[in-house]
Amino acid sequence: MTTLGLVVAEFNRPITEQMEQDALEAATAAGAEVYETVHVPGAYDAPLAADRLARIEAVDAVAVVGTIITGDTDHDQVIGDATAQRLADVSLERDTPVTLGVTGPGMSAAEAHERVENAAKAVESALDLASELPEPQ
Repeated sequence: MTTLGLVVAEFNRPITEQMEQDALEAATAAGAEVYETVHVPGAYDAPLAADRLARIEAVDAVAVVGTIITGDTDHDQVIGDATAQRLADVSLERDTPVTLGVTGPGMSAAEAHERVENAAKAVESALDLASELPEPQ
């Protein structure tokens, strides 16, 4: 059984609450175990939590979910870029799949509501990577 770590960015609730529910349902449907769910304030905080989960030997992959909604400045773009880059870094540095189920930037709240299924896709991708990647030599 594949064991998953889940990181949920809580900023922009209730959208992220639905994303968490969808992620948990996707894990259950795939027969995976969620080892631990870590809630963080926002997407920018997710890489540290993903790194901590990826360090746990029992965790085969980490899925990160959340949403970044646009505001009056370019702040959402800065947060999105930094989050995506650091999550990719964690995946490579820990040799553990870390998938990005964070929607945005550049979205309205209505668009974010329409994309909650990205949480399930992040879980499915994490599980696929964990099962398909060859063991390191």
